[in-house]
Amino acid sequence: MNSQVVMYSTGICPYCVMAERLLKAKGVDNIEKIRIDLDPQQRALMMEKTGRRTVPQIYIGDTHVGGFDDLSALDRQGKLDELLRGA
Repeated sequence: MNSQVVMYSTGICPYCVMAERLLKAKGVDNIEKIRIDLDPQQRALMMEKTGRRTVPQIYIGDTHVGGFDDLSALDRQGKLDELLRGA
């Protein structure tokens, strides 16, 4: 897996945990987690970048995937592996 994965998350977010679990099952070992509950500036930045206020917000490489539902939909469509490979 080549693409850098960045996930905006909080400490108490069950969807963040599920997203991380799915990514790890896909062989992603290194997820850069940005905790917006610990850093309000990051929350503002996330909302500016994504237009969303909910977590997780997941980036794979330069692609904004969205939240857990978006991530699992990509997986069901068979497009997640491709994205993770950087294709």
